[in-house]
Amino acid sequence: MSIRHILSAAVPAALCLLTATAVQASSHREAPFIAGMPKVDGTDFYMFRSYEGVAADGSGGRSGFVTMIANYLPLQDAYGGPNYFSLDPDALYEIHVDNTGDSAEDLTFQFRFTNTYAGTTVNGATSGAAVNNAIPLVNAAPTTVGSSGLTVNQAYSVKLVRGNRRTGTVSAVTNTADGTSTFIKPQDYIGTKSFPDYAAYAAQYKYNIAIPGCATAGKMFVGQRREGFAVNLGQVFDLVNLNPLGSRNAVTNTIGDKNVTSLALELPISCLTANSDPVIGAWTTASKRQARLLNPNPVGPVATANGKGPSKEGGAWSQVSRLGSPLVNEVVIGITDKDKFNASQPKNDVANFGAYVLYPTLPVLVNALFSVPVPATPRNDLLAAFVTGVTTGAGDTPANFKFTAPATLTVPGEMLRLNTAIAPAQPASQSDLGFLACDLAGFPNGRRPVDDVVDIALTVAEGALTGTNGLQTCSLSGGPHVVNPGAVVNDGVEPLAADYDTSFPYLQTPVPGAM
Repeated sequence: MSIRHILSAAVPAALCLLTATAVQASSHREAPFIAGMPKVDGTDFYMFRSYEGVAADGSGGRSGFVTMIANYLPLQDAYGGPNYFSLDPDALYEIHVDNTGDSAEDLTFQFRFTNTYAGTTVNGATSGAAVNNAIPLVNAAPTTVGSSGLTVNQAYSVKLVRGNRRTGTVSAVTNTADGTSTFIKPQDYIGTKSFPDYAAYAAQYKYNIAIPGCATAGKMFVGQRREGFAVNLGQVFDLVNLNPLGSRNAVTNTIGDKNVTSLALELPISCLTANSDPVIGAWTTASKRQARLLNPNPVGPVATANGKGPSKEGGAWSQVSRLGSPLVNEVVIGITDKDKFNASQPKNDVANFGAYVLYPTLPVLVNALFSVPVPATPRNDLLAAFVTGVTTGAGDTPANFKFTAPATLTVPGEMLRLNTAIAPAQPASQSDLGFLACDLAGFPNGRRPVDDVVDIALTVAEGALTGTNGLQTCSLSGGPHVVNPGAVVNDGVEPLAADYDTSFPYLQTPVPGAM
């Protein structure tokens, strides 16, 4: 009996446990410890061959580049003043790339942030001598291209580390326009009065960058963007008020009015791959210093040479956030090991978390509650999707291509993998179901903003890749074709192509705090 027949006889909340647990990703507070540190909470990680300006066959335009986007600081309400959503100057944000198949970083892009204060003051005295006090806001006047009314600015620098992230060779990423290594993060979208044309204001901080050891320039943007993740968050927590096998476009994206902060890079493929292997893996992390000393009598907004800020941090870096493939810590890792996963490295995943992948608990719980058949274990399909990369079979077309499995794989580890030899699809040709719809340029071959990773992950968890429960998937035998079309476990929300840009950095202008 197929999953469709089983669920049609069940209550409308069938698969509620699986769905509710999966969409914890929408709040991105996936582990107990990181929930208290939103500035270093990685929300989503995207990696895909750039499709800006590409032809129908995937050539031309920016197809020779890979775009990586690491999002941090979840569920930003646009009106969240007066401080809004700057990133943490005491944190280290990183994007790691493994191009040798050993589940260790070969390239790491490190981002560090610095706040500067304009010292804007206002005379508060109505008579007598002037009493000039700092204003309580991050801006004092409208800001346009070429004219700033900001009182607080955030700058950042980026270093490229080749080899181990802490002991490798370090070089500065620079601006091709002037050779400088300091970049500006645009202020968040306070509102239309403060920023009459926010899109133009933010666009001036899209940089062409020189990458050490790479002959071709890349692009970079760091700043607030509209949330690109689509999920039916409200109804899930309203006693699972949804139909998991109903229409995929039945519900408005409940977090579509939120913003995030993006670290976006567009990098030449030739500078990312190694050893003629087209498959790369990547993930993002954030780290904090091991020690913090709070100052009971702070002077000024930041720590100074004599330690008069609100806190002083020191010691070695300690990783507190990690994200590669979406939903892994949410739906695969047990609740007692979620903090451990955030602090871990991919090379240790098999020993630390392998049992969670091969013998997942969620399908068992779903079966106990709703009599949905459990796919046979060990779940080698999940092991391939999350840990080793997917290798196709002898009868597949193209014949025996590895899809997302590195040819040089020596150490399995969880990360987002991309086969850079597979051409990108034009936006109009992209399917939000990625591989399940035979769009081989989509998730789990990397991840594009439009890919509906919630629906894909739910469907795969219930056995789509193993032929269990009659769910939709793609067969490559005899040429790509969709099997069981329409049988998709879903949360009712379908990403809309109109909600994404077709050029770097692909995520749209953020929602303004006031109109």
